[in-house]
Amino acid sequence: MGTRFLGEPFSRSFKGALMVLCILLLLIQCSLAATSNKSSNHFYKWEVEYMYWSPDGLENVVMGINGKFPGPTIRARAGDTVHVQLKNKLHTEGVVIHWHGIRQKGTPWADGTASISQCAINPGETFDYRFTVDRRSAGLYGSLIVDVAEGETEPFQYDGEFDLLLSDWWHKSAHHQEVGLSSRPMRWIGEPQSLLINGRGQFGCSLAAHYSNDNSSLSQCNITGHEQWAPYILRVDPNKTYRIRLSSTTALASLNVGIGNHKMVVVEADGNYLQPFETDDLDIYSGESYSVLLKTSQDPSQNYWISFGVRARKPQTPQALTILNYKTNSASKLPLSPPPVTPRWDDYAHSKAFTNKVKALDHKTIPKPPTTYHRRIILLNTQNKMDGYTKWSINNVSLSLPATPYLGSIRFGLKNGFDQTTPPENFTVPYDVMKPPRNPNTTTGNGVYMLGYYSTVDVILQNANALAENVSETHPWHLHGHDFWVLGYGEGRFTEAEEKRFNMKNPPYRNTAVIFPYGWTALRFVADNPGVWAFHCHIEPHLHLGMGVVLAEAVHRVPKIPNEALSCGLTGKKFMTGNNF
Repeated sequence: MGTRFLGEPFSRSFKGALMVLCILLLLIQCSLAATSNKSSNHFYKWEVEYMYWSPDGLENVVMGINGKFPGPTIRARAGDTVHVQLKNKLHTEGVVIHWHGIRQKGTPWADGTASISQCAINPGETFDYRFTVDRRSAGLYGSLIVDVAEGETEPFQYDGEFDLLLSDWWHKSAHHQEVGLSSRPMRWIGEPQSLLINGRGQFGCSLAAHYSNDNSSLSQCNITGHEQWAPYILRVDPNKTYRIRLSSTTALASLNVGIGNHKMVVVEADGNYLQPFETDDLDIYSGESYSVLLKTSQDPSQNYWISFGVRARKPQTPQALTILNYKTNSASKLPLSPPPVTPRWDDYAHSKAFTNKVKALDHKTIPKPPTTYHRRIILLNTQNKMDGYTKWSINNVSLSLPATPYLGSIRFGLKNGFDQTTPPENFTVPYDVMKPPRNPNTTTGNGVYMLGYYSTVDVILQNANALAENVSETHPWHLHGHDFWVLGYGEGRFTEAEEKRFNMKNPPYRNTAVIFPYGWTALRFVADNPGVWAFHCHIEPHLHLGMGVVLAEAVHRVPKIPNEALSCGLTGKKFMTGNNF
């Protein structure tokens, strides 16, 4: 089925002097299996704290769980209940855990989004996350591997499996980065110093320095294999089939994966089965996950490179490398050939060709999309200015989260908790998405799109030119609490005439989708999960600068919300005065 991982903080917002760190638990893969009647309970006690570690050979401060980086591994079956008792041992920051890809049916307060579903867990406090694993998997820069329910099978077979978490790494602290992003003028975070595979990378040296390629200016890494930054080796037997679960928790980088002399068969995306297709390489964006099958059919007397390189941004970060080690060899034996070459960063035709191959397997495992929609929301993504500060905005509104979690404000009718004005559902007709905005000014807001329960909602993500001429960035968007059908992609500004191009036969069913530069992406989902849910760009600095919206549906149907989830803001004041809801 699938795996999730413990990720670095992906969303941070200031509450006075208290910084809120959101730990991203990212879905890797799982199946659409039905839940089993023989469900189990899994209980874990986790302590979050800073510690010294060397992810890429340079010691730095990292956020660990129970003294581990990456964090602990959880393994469960679909239908099981996971209970994580989390204690915040950070000294000055609040923390939450977002379980990326878990839909949190009936437990929206466990989604782990500060100011949306819960209050931050303050230093010294403990919070209990308890939820049912549906068809997703979760973890905290560790793994929560979700197997199919008992008695269920998957539509493919394999002899072994590997879970690979991909991330980017900066030597500058998150605190410095946030201050820079919030400065006037903005100080950009720059490109990452290294890329990590399962929390391991190499800075200042290369595993492949002896080849005449882009890494030739770096020295050869001198590794014994016992270092914290030693590569995670994939050890395989010849003539077997292996499942590799790939998950990207990058803060900024889009990545491309290649395996020397081997092809991959893509069989799953964001926990949903796909029509299998063969590929030499694979693009993966922040928040996305894939399962691929790899046949170890090459010369067993050799080892082979696995490479991860930057896409969609001009790369200033060396490839991340590790080795596919046929067990007939020593893992220290370097491959004969150079690592696979990452496609040029701006070869968007290559990216789109791969993306357009991603199709749902069938309607036995994935529901068929409704043929019509009740509501269509068009979200224009723009870079803007406000009083000299750089912002990212949606329909000219940059998201600024309130002090009271929306879940509490809406459930208990606290209309002072957030802006009651509905955000714009479209943008002005004469706007030219191919040019910088004529008026770059924006505003902030924290209104909510209130959705009808079980209504079908279309969202058109519309990309545009940024503030600079001839610049339009790639944005991977992630929806909490739901999966959506990706109906199509297009160039330029979306018009209703584009609907004839929608894929209604086998659209992929996902929770994260990319919009390419100067293009649009059409999504459809059913608002069937009571709660309040974030929908945002998964690139961390873009979210920090306001690139997101908030959706709510049938909040009155949410079961009892634990008081600890709402112990801040207006709801917290009610509890302090004894006025429980």
